Amino acid sequence: MIKLENVSFKVDVDGSDLGIIDGINLEIPDGSFTVITGPNGGGKSTLARLIMGIEKPTSGKIYYNDIDITDMTVTERAKLGIGYAFQQPPRFKGLTVRRLLSLAAGHELPEDECCSYLTSVGLCSKDYLNREMDYSLSGGEAKRIEIATLMARNLGVAIFDEPEAGIDLWSFSMLVESFKAMSRGRHNSVIVISHQERIMQLADTMVVIANGKVRNIGTKDEIFPSLMGEFNENCGFRGKGDAENE
Repeated sequence: MIKLENVSFKVDVDGSDLGIIDGINLEIPDGSFTVITGPNGGGKSTLARLIMGIEKPTSGKIYYNDIDITDMTVTERAKLGIGYAFQQPPRFKGLTVRRLLSLAAGHELPEDECCSYLTSVGLCSKDYLNREMDYSLSGGEAKRIEIATLMARNLGVAIFDEPEAGIDLWSFSMLVESFKAMSRGRHNSVIVISHQERIMQLADTMVVIANGKVRNIGTKDEIFPSLMGEFNENCGFRGKGDAENE
């Protein structure tokens, strides 16, 4: 379980503190598929980075399974079983996809296991095992490979920061299928930062973040109808079908 207690995050802008996250209290239970959404600039991605340790809170505490991880590094949190997928996955010239999957798993993976992870995210494994994780891959390919690396790690908590951003419609459809598989598996807690309706429809729990605060939290059926009505025109939510190249 991830638990945030009165977490705030401020940055210095020209000598003044700018509040990004303001006193958030939040619990994300084990085995849940949680979608964090809300208006652009509301603090969603910052919240995800705080959980991963990419940023450190100005005040408050963050716990993982009752362990205080507030001051832990990214590496220490990763060793505990927390993983993070960036909006734009990093590229590594000279590092093959197979090697990357083995590094994620922490040991050399046999070929058939590597293939199963790639197949699960909609990639023809034989075409990708020996490719380099460089800019010859499209955005959609890189994102699906990154999802496969998180699957290979057997995480307790997997965090995805706007996985739909900048990919084509076909790649987005495959991402949705990958998240459906993760949701059905119930092996991990999955946290997805997203504006995308089809991803929201997978949620057990939805959290709406606006102006650095938790504006609303509840089940998909409780939150989704009012959310669409209120924010659809003003906050850039994606409709049915509908990833865009950004």
